[in-house]
Amino acid sequence: MDFKSLLPFGQSKLPVGGNGDPFTALQREINRMFDDVWRGHSLPATFGGEGYLAPRVDVKDTETGLEVSAELPGVDEKDITVELDGDTLMIKGEKKLEKDEKQKDYHVMERSYGMFQRVIPLPFAPNPDEVKAQFTKGVLKIALVRPPEAAAKTKKIAVESA
Repeated sequence: MDFKSLLPFGQSKLPVGGNGDPFTALQREINRMFDDVWRGHSLPATFGGEGYLAPRVDVKDTETGLEVSAELPGVDEKDITVELDGDTLMIKGEKKLEKDEKQKDYHVMERSYGMFQRVIPLPFAPNPDEVKAQFTKGVLKIALVRPPEAAAKTKKIAVESA
C-alpha cells in the first residue's frame, strides 16, 4: 500500500521506515525517545528481577579462608537463612517493615515486604561444621574456613614485566 497517498496535500515530509511504513518510523522514534530519557538512570543495585532483592555482598580472602559480609538493613535475625551446598553459599530471607503513625490530624500506615536471595559460588567446598555466621547491626558476616586440600592446590605464580 502506498502510504503517501493517504497524506494530506503538502505533508510529504513525514518520516518513513525502511520499507516505506511511517508507523515503523514512529515506533523507532518513540523507542529512541524513551532510551534517551532512561539513559544514565538505572535501578538501584539492590533490586533484582521478579520481586527479589539482592543484598550487597563483599567477599574477602583471608589467610584461613573467606569472609563474606552481606548488608541487610532492617532485617531481623530470625528472617535470615544461610545455607551451604558443597561449594555454593546461599543467603536468603525476608524483609518486613510496618510503620503505623497516628497523630491528631492524620493516620499513616505503611507496609513493605520483600524476599531477598544471594547465591555465591565459592572456590572451594568448606566443611559445614566450621562455618560461622554472625549478625550485628544489619550486617551478616560469614567465616568460611579453607580446607587443607584446597590450600594445597593453590600455587602463587610470579608475574614478570615484559
